[in-house]
Amino acid sequence: MLKRSYKELFYSLMHYPMRLNAARHRLFQSPHESLKVQLGPGMRNYFPGWTNVDANFITAKVDVWADFSAKLPFRNETVDAFYSHHVIEHLPDNRLPFHFGEMFRCLKKGGVIRIGGPNGDSAAKKLLEGDGAWFGDFPDKRESVGGRYANFILCRGEHFTILTSSYLDELAAAAGFGEIRFCLPIKDTNYPQTFDQTCLSTEFESDWQVPHTIILEARKK
Repeated sequence: MLKRSYKELFYSLMHYPMRLNAARHRLFQSPHESLKVQLGPGMRNYFPGWTNVDANFITAKVDVWADFSAKLPFRNETVDAFYSHHVIEHLPDNRLPFHFGEMFRCLKKGGVIRIGGPNGDSAAKKLLEGDGAWFGDFPDKRESVGGRYANFILCRGEHFTILTSSYLDELAAAAGFGEIRFCLPIKDTNYPQTFDQTCLSTEFESDWQVPHTIILEARKK
């Protein structure tokens, strides 16, 4: 895992270039036709046929370089779907309402989102149960359940928020989304023609009863 200080230096240097590039794409290149967007493909999960957006252009494979905490690089009501898996927990917590509002702005009426991240509800349950084995050893090997819980929630300072069903519901509803539902990773989606195996095959879950990942789906009315 790259040191946080290196990442902070990169993002501070690239803050304005990223925003300028997003504005350029939004004004001159963003298509009007069918458009499905993945936010945060990283190094491994590039989706062919989708528009893959990431702030990391060095090691990730991307179609559009942009900062998710700023205005997204798409025109109003031009996107059919947003897919985001283990990404929004890395955004500043105070920018999440804006981020959800940006997805809502970009979506066509009837457009949908599928957002996944570390399951804060499950983590709290397992902390109270004292079940340290549920958490694993990433990013640091720790013996105590509290230490493992901190690993899961904070990820050595990489995570900036705790994602729970009530919080995600609040963010989505405040942005204007309806039909807000929670799904199991891999197994369940309300929009199988949109979030097909291209998406679901990248999602992993080892505990179906108390899942490590929380998945929200919602629709723009």
